[in-house]
Amino acid sequence: MGAIIALQLYTVRDETARDFSSTLRRVAEIGYTAIEFAGYGNLPSRDMAALLAETGLQAIGSHVRLPALEKDFDREINYSLDIGCTLLVIPSLEPKWRTSAGIKRLSIILNEYGHRAQERGVTLAYHNHDFEFRSDTAGERMIDVLTASTDPSLLKLELDTFWATLAGADPIGFMHKHSGRIVALHLKDMTPDRTFTEVGDGTLDIAGYTRVAQANGISTFIVEHDNPGIPSLASARRSFNNIHGSLKWW
Repeated sequence: MGAIIALQLYTVRDETARDFSSTLRRVAEIGYTAIEFAGYGNLPSRDMAALLAETGLQAIGSHVRLPALEKDFDREINYSLDIGCTLLVIPSLEPKWRTSAGIKRLSIILNEYGHRAQERGVTLAYHNHDFEFRSDTAGERMIDVLTASTDPSLLKLELDTFWATLAGADPIGFMHKHSGRIVALHLKDMTPDRTFTEVGDGTLDIAGYTRVAQANGISTFIVEHDNPGIPSLASARRSFNNIHGSLKWW
């Protein structure tokens, strides 16, 4: 299977806030063939499915916060299936869960949601930031507690290489350790002063990450820039051009 290179729409959230449909058309014009959602712009699922069909964009995943799943799990699953998206990703956790003890309590909920999603043909995954890779007051890393406390068949991982690196972790070692559980890789890049930049313009070993990922069966790569310093669509274009130029790995 060839690599899928998607754009996380959080990158262009200023544009989607102004005009969601036009922004997706412009993302497709850049050359992306897939996207990961960070909200749906209040579009009904029927309209979103039509927009995806028009643009040829594949809904590779969707970030849905835990409170939204708690409020109406079936609604989120139904919307996802309506638009042909079979990966729901919890993008972060509220502060109340951010301890090893909190993760252990939460694991029961995540296993339940993962099972319910699986019954509907949807995969549930978790996306990390840096705090999961730092030791808490009990001396435990939350990512280790999360992976040990949840069923790997019910909760997958979406590894954000930038945040893991920022916390001092080794994304390559993590991929080897959790081979088979990571379903997608978030690709960002880092400046020498450890801030965000476009993929291919920074210091991270993007090509190395992607080679190891593919060797471990990961073929979905999602471009993201949390805070572009240039217009967000220009940022998305620059990352895309870098990947298809000097960084091309497939």
